Amino acid sequence: MATTVSIVEDNEKLRGTLARVLNRAEGFRCVSQYPSAEEALKDLPSVKPNVVLMDINLPGINGVECVRQLKKNLPEVQVMMLTVYEDTDNIFDALAAGASGYLLKRTTGAELLEAIRDVQRGGSPMTAHIARKVVQSFQKNAPAQPAENLSEREQQVLDLLSKGLMYKEIADKLQISYETVHTYIRRIYEKLRVRTRTEAVAKFLRQ
Repeated sequence: MATTVSIVEDNEKLRGTLARVLNRAEGFRCVSQYPSAEEALKDLPSVKPNVVLMDINLPGINGVECVRQLKKNLPEVQVMMLTVYEDTDNIFDALAAGASGYLLKRTTGAELLEAIRDVQRGGSPMTAHIARKVVQSFQKNAPAQPAENLSEREQQVLDLLSKGLMYKEIADKLQISYETVHTYIRRIYEKLRVRTRTEAVAKFLRQ
């Protein structure tokens, strides 16, 4: 039985190339393609693919938010980010939102197919360079202090931060001001002894 794959990518040429790679490979079938997150979120719950290849930099709703919303409706779907971004913030935002893997767009067709097989087997495929970045992000931090040091509200803010929400989105969700979110995040950084969002999320995900 073929592994069904959907593609969410705003670059029409790349979208077509990915679809051809999938359809020409034995055991794979591209079942749908979308130029935007909005179209994907509307259609994917009925298509129910095994795997979704997701761009991050989409018009309108970005790929990270699309993953988060998609996993609510299709918790079993495996999402693999396919992007040009190598920075750690984007990596952690995508993984925290529910992505199972993170590959660069320059990945070869053979590597892409093997990564889809891997994610179907329960793996979390990443390029060696990205995997090294994730490991380095953990290694450069001091040992995490217990999350119990954080207040209940600080835990809520950190949880939302780990899921990739922006400061304004956190403020709206918790019904507090943007400035209050900043205050909580400053306290979280102080208590966890970190300086960036990525370090805070890395420590949170290690709890």
